Amino acid sequence: MAYVPLWCKSNFSFLAAASHPEELVRQAAALRMPAIALCDQNGLYGVVRAHIEAKKHDIQLIIGAEISEETGSRIILLVQNRSGYRHLCRLISTGRMRNPKGQFSVTAAEIAAHAEGLIAVWAGGFSAAAEQTVLLLQRAFGPRLHAAIARHRCDTELHSERLIRRRARQYNIATVAATEVLYHSRERKPLYDVLRCIDMGIRIQEAGTRLPPNAEHTLCSAAEIETRFQNYSDDVQRSVQIAAQCNFSLDELRYRYPSERVPSGYSTGGWLRARTLDGARARYGGALPAEVAHQLEKELALIEELDYCGYFLTMYEIVNFCRRNAILCQGRGSAANSAVCYCLGITAIDPVRMGLLFERFISRERAEPPDIDLDIEHNRREEVIQHVYQNYGRERAAMVANVVRYRPRSALREVGKVLGLSMSDVDTIARLLSYHSSDLAGALLQAGMDPQAPLHSRLIELTQQIIDTPRHLSIHPGGFLLGSEPVIDLVPVENATMRQRTVIQWDKYDVEALGLFKVDLLGLGALTHLDYCFSLLRQHYGSDLSMERIPASDNAVFEMLARGDTIGVFQIESRAQMAMLPRLRPRCFYDLVIEISIVRPGPISGGMVHPYLRRRNGEEEVTYPHPDLVAVLKKTLGVPLFQEQVMRLAMIAADYTPGEADQLRRDMAAWRRSGAIEKHGETIIERMSVKGIERRFAQAVFEQIRGFGEYGFPESHAASFALIAWSSAWMRCHYPAVFACALLNAWPMGFYSPATIVEDARRRGVTVLPVDVLQSQWECTLVGPECAIRMGLRYVKGMSQRAWQCIRVAREDRVATLEQFLRVSALDEKILASLAQSGALETFGVSRRAALWQIIGKRTAESVPEQLAETEAAEQPQFRPLEEAELIRWNYDTARHSTDGHPMAAYRQALQQQALPSAADLQRCAAGSAVSFTGLVICRQRPSTAGGTLFLTLEDETGFVNVIVWKHYFQQNRALLLTQSMLGVSGTLQSEQGVTHLILRSCWVPTLPGRAPHVASRDFH
Repeated sequence: MAYVPLWCKSNFSFLAAASHPEELVRQAAALRMPAIALCDQNGLYGVVRAHIEAKKHDIQLIIGAEISEETGSRIILLVQNRSGYRHLCRLISTGRMRNPKGQFSVTAAEIAAHAEGLIAVWAGGFSAAAEQTVLLLQRAFGPRLHAAIARHRCDTELHSERLIRRRARQYNIATVAATEVLYHSRERKPLYDVLRCIDMGIRIQEAGTRLPPNAEHTLCSAAEIETRFQNYSDDVQRSVQIAAQCNFSLDELRYRYPSERVPSGYSTGGWLRARTLDGARARYGGALPAEVAHQLEKELALIEELDYCGYFLTMYEIVNFCRRNAILCQGRGSAANSAVCYCLGITAIDPVRMGLLFERFISRERAEPPDIDLDIEHNRREEVIQHVYQNYGRERAAMVANVVRYRPRSALREVGKVLGLSMSDVDTIARLLSYHSSDLAGALLQAGMDPQAPLHSRLIELTQQIIDTPRHLSIHPGGFLLGSEPVIDLVPVENATMRQRTVIQWDKYDVEALGLFKVDLLGLGALTHLDYCFSLLRQHYGSDLSMERIPASDNAVFEMLARGDTIGVFQIESRAQMAMLPRLRPRCFYDLVIEISIVRPGPISGGMVHPYLRRRNGEEEVTYPHPDLVAVLKKTLGVPLFQEQVMRLAMIAADYTPGEADQLRRDMAAWRRSGAIEKHGETIIERMSVKGIERRFAQAVFEQIRGFGEYGFPESHAASFALIAWSSAWMRCHYPAVFACALLNAWPMGFYSPATIVEDARRRGVTVLPVDVLQSQWECTLVGPECAIRMGLRYVKGMSQRAWQCIRVAREDRVATLEQFLRVSALDEKILASLAQSGALETFGVSRRAALWQIIGKRTAESVPEQLAETEAAEQPQFRPLEEAELIRWNYDTARHSTDGHPMAAYRQALQQQALPSAADLQRCAAGSAVSFTGLVICRQRPSTAGGTLFLTLEDETGFVNVIVWKHYFQQNRALLLTQSMLGVSGTLQSEQGVTHLILRSCWVPTLPGRAPHVASRDFH
C-alpha cells in the first residue's frame, strides 16, 4: 500500500523539529515514497532547500505549512496550485506582520478567506471554540477539508483519536492518516528532546511529560504506516489521493523585476543606454576608445536581450541617491567586471583597462540574474534602505533573511545548559573552542574533564548534532528582494526586530536558487572611516579630498606598506597581511590587488603563494604549464591567483564548456554547504593530463579550487577593495592623526581594539589626550594646532546618549567645580564612578580617588542628617597617587584604552629584571636566537589552511611580536593560549625577507606585581 507523509516538519520550525529539509526528502526517497509534504510551523522557511533536493531525487514535494489558529487548533494547509501558494504566502504574512518578530496569530475566518487552491487538514484542538473553527473551515474548504489521524504509539492518543473521528463524522469530514514527523530517523529523538528543552528554557531532567515518550515521530515506511492503520486502510490511501491533488512546484513562480520610471520617449533599454553613454563620456572624456565602445555595445545588447535593464537602472538610481546625499558608496564583486557598471558610476574599476572578464558577471549560459553588491558607509546605510522602501513601496520590497545557525560555542552552551552541566564548566570549555572548531573532546581534556565520562560523552554527541541547526531568522546585511508584483505573492514576509524593516522567509541562497533578483546594500565600516577622514580634513586642513582625488601612486605610501605598517588599513591589516607585505613589497596599484587576493585560502590551499613570490623576486623562472595558458596567467607570472583565472584554466586546459565552467563557479560558491566541488576533481586532473599538463600542477589547481570554495576573491572584487585599501593607506601615511581619530569614531570595525589604535597613533607621533568631562565631545575630536586627538566620552564604560545630554546641560551652566558638576549633571552614581576612574573628572583639579570619594559622599549626604554630613565633608582624607600600573589598569577598566601609557610600559622595569626584552629589542636579534617575550595578546587566529597552527600577535609599548604555535604545542597549552590576556612566550626567532616570527616552544603566565588589565583580543576571524 502506498503512503504519503503529509505532516513533516523540519528544523526550520525552529526548535520544534530535528532534521534538515534535505534529510527528510532524502529519507522519503530512500523509502520509495511518491511524495512528501513539508509543513513547517507558520512559515515556508525551508521549502527551497526541500525543492532542490526533491528534484535531485525525482520525488514530488508538496509545499505546505502548519498554521497555528488563535483558538489552539493546528491546521495543515497544502498547496494545490499557484493560486493556493499565493494565498498561503499572504495568510502567513498576515499572521506574522501583525505581531512582533517570532510571533504568529490568525483567526479561523482568515484561514477560511484564503481557502482557494489549498487543502486543509485539521490536526486537532478540543476547546469549545475549536468546534466553531471546524465549522468555518468546513464551509470554506468543503471536501478539501480533512481530519488528521496521527498515531505515534502513545496511550493518550486513543482518546484524542475518538474525539477527532466523532467530530469528523459530525461535520462529514474525511479522515486521513497523517503522522506528525519531527525527524527523519529515530536516532534524532535525543536531539529533538534537547531542542524542545532549549525552546522551553528547562533542563532535560525537568521536562517530564512535556516531551514525547518514544521516538515514533519519525518518518515511517509505508509498511509501518499500514501496520499502524491496519483497520483504517482508507485513511492511508487518502494520503495518496490528497497528494495527487497537489500539483504546484516552485518552478512555476514567474518573477518579474519592477519596471523603472523613465522619461517620456524612452524605453527602459534606451534610457539605460543614454545614461551609460553619458557616464562613459564623463569617465573617458570626449571620444570613447574603440575597445571601450565595443565593450559597451556588447554589454548593453546582452543586458537588453536578457531583460536586465531595470535592475541596472535601479542600482544607478540608488548610487545617485547616495551621491546626492553625500553618502559614500562603491560597487564591488563581479559587477566590477562590467563596463556598463563603471560608466554608470556603480563601480570604480575600469574593467576594459584591467582586462576583466564580463562573462564572470553576466552570460547567456547562466540561468541566474546578475549580482551587484553596493558597499555603503555603515552609519548611513539605513537612509539608503528606507529610500528603497519609499521608492518601491513596502508591498514590493522586503529584505532577504539570514538563517542564524548553531556554531560550536553556542551549541555547547545550549546543550550544556539542557544537560545540567554547571555554567562555569560550560564557559570554561567554550573559551577553549574557536569559532569554527568542533574539537570538543580536546577542549574537555584541556579543561581537566574526562571526555569519556557518560555525561561528557553525551554532551559531545549532542553538540555535534546540533551544529548547523537553524536557531532563528535574522536579517541579511543588506539584501533586498524587489518585485513588480507584491513580494507576499512570492514568499511570506514578516517583521524584523529592527523597526521599519520587513524580511522575507528565505535567505540569499534560496533567492539565488530560484533565480530572483537581489539588490545588495551592504554596510562597510571602511567607507565610514574614509568619510570621517575626509570630513576631518575639510574641518582642520581646508582640504576637499575624496577617493577620486587621492593620488594614484605615492612612494611614501608604498614604503609604509613594504614595512607591513598597516594597523587600521582596510583589508591589509591582519597578521597574515602584515607578514606578506614585506615579502611582496607592493610598487603599484595592481600589486595591491594581488596582495589582497594572495592571503586567501584559494591560493594558499593550491600552494601558489611561494611560487609567485619567488618568481616576483627573480628567484625562479617564470614558466607556463601549457602555451595556451600564457594569456590567462601572464599577469600573475604563470601562477593562478584569482577565481577568474581558475575558471579560464578549466575552460582552456580541461576543455570545460561555458556551462560546465559556470557550474564550477556555482559549486565553488556552494562548497561549504554542499561539497559539490569534489565531483570536478578527477575530471579536471584527467583532462589536463591528456593535454600534457603535469598532474602535480593539475592537482594544485584543484586544491586551489577547493580553497576558493572556502574563501577566494575574484580579481574584480580584489580590485574594488584595493581602491579602498589604497585610500585608507594614503590617509594613514600622510595624516596619521586624522586617520586614527576617524578610525576610533568608526569603531567597532577592523581588526584592532581602541587600545591598539591609540598606541599605534602614539608611536607615530600623534598626541592623544584623555577623556575630559568639560572638553571631550561624544566622538573623538582633533584639537589644537598640532591636531591632537581628544578621546570621546563614548569610550567611557556605561556612557549613554542620555548621560551625554546630561553632561552637555551641565556644561551650559558653566560648572567650575566637581561639587557643582555633581549637583547639576543629574548623572547616576555608576556613570559618575566610571567618569572618575577614567580620569574624566581630573579637569576639576581633583584626583581620581578624591573624585570617587566625593561621589560616594554625595550619596551619603543625601541619606544622613545635614549636620553629620557637614562633619563628614570636612574630614575628606588625603589619597596617595595611583601608581603607573594602577593608573593604566583603571584606564583600561573604564575606557578600554589608556592615554597614560601602555600596560607593558608600567612593567618594563620588572621585565628587565627578568631579562625579558621589548618587541623593539627582538627586532634587533639574529634569526635563530632563543628568545623570550611577554606581552598582551591582541589577536589569535587558526585559519583553516594552517593545519591546526595557531598564530598569536603580542603587543607591548614598542610594537608587535608575531608568534607561531605549531599544532602539538597548541594542544598541550590550549587553555593558557586561549584564555590569558597577558602571556609569556619562549622560542626561536625566525626572520625572512623582513618578516620576524617567534616559533613557540613554551608559554607561561607572567609573574608581575599587581593585577594586569583585561585586554580584548580579536580571535579566530
